Amino acid sequence: MSVVTFWRHRRPRSASGRRVLVPFTAGELDPIVLDAAIRVARAEDATLVPAYLIVTPLEYKLDAPMQQQVAVAVPLLEAVEHAALRAGVPVDARVETGRTPTHALQRLWEAERFDRIVAPAPGGRGSHGFAPKELQWILVHAPSETLILRPDPTLARGARLARELEAVA
Repeated sequence: MSVVTFWRHRRPRSASGRRVLVPFTAGELDPIVLDAAIRVARAEDATLVPAYLIVTPLEYKLDAPMQQQVAVAVPLLEAVEHAALRAGVPVDARVETGRTPTHALQRLWEAERFDRIVAPAPGGRGSHGFAPKELQWILVHAPSETLILRPDPTLARGARLARELEAVA
């Protein structure tokens, strides 16, 4: 199995056993998408499963250690875990490799079951998310109900401003 769990201790699963997958790549998960995914998981009494997708170039074996990308993934997954745990949502993080982000998703879907998928779409300047072609593939091939979230760029600026004001106060 190519799925890697990074946490030292197994986090408790939700009482319902439901799982909400939030895949992301490129070193960023939009905070608006993360907040929405946490709210969905909390409303459904589900475990949040953030999955960092690593694209492995063809010159490497598919399961070759990609140390630089893992070094980016781990702090991001830890930040997601802290945000979810503060909201009272259990977390079970993953890292998956593939030749493309959709190939990594396919490998993850073959290894595990998810009740809902929350996929980020690009939301504006500097915002990461799946490309339109990847989103189309996800909608066609997803094994469960799928939400595609495109953050409103003005909302993201407002959320950042609110966080900056909270930090000052």
